[in-house]
Amino acid sequence: MILILGLIILIAAVVIGLAGIFGNTGPGHGLGAGGDFSIFGYHATGSTGALFLIGIIVGAAALLGLALVMMGVRRSARTRRRMGTSRREAKAIDREHEHAREREELIRQRDDARAETAARDDAPAGTAAPVTDAPPDAPSDAPHGRSRWFGHRTAHR
Repeated sequence: MILILGLIILIAAVVIGLAGIFGNTGPGHGLGAGGDFSIFGYHATGSTGALFLIGIIVGAAALLGLALVMMGVRRSARTRRRMGTSRREAKAIDREHEHAREREELIRQRDDARAETAARDDAPAGTAAPVTDAPPDAPSDAPHGRSRWFGHRTAHR
């Protein structure tokens, strides 16, 4: 909003200045000869000092417009930089979550493999271990002394 307001003020000051310059050329518009000065049909009569004061006012308006434009550009750049930082931070967090998910999946696969190996090692020779669809941490039908939770085997007796 500041940027737009600054642009409007700056453009208005430039247009008024250029209209004053190009609209008052020629020998009949000399201030020393008592000629008047006109901008967009408004005739300003008076001295060179009055014209100088009008020029200062137009210049100050142009300077104010330029300052507002620069302030708006700086604010926009700062906002974009903040948004870029937050996007980078969001990507880093997403990567961390993805790594955590991958790590959890690898741990689950390792535990499943340990449970399968433990089940095969405890089976009598020549028999295959039963295949179940239950997760490894589900309670089994085996006696409590022989249950295998979290892929751990019981000690040999």
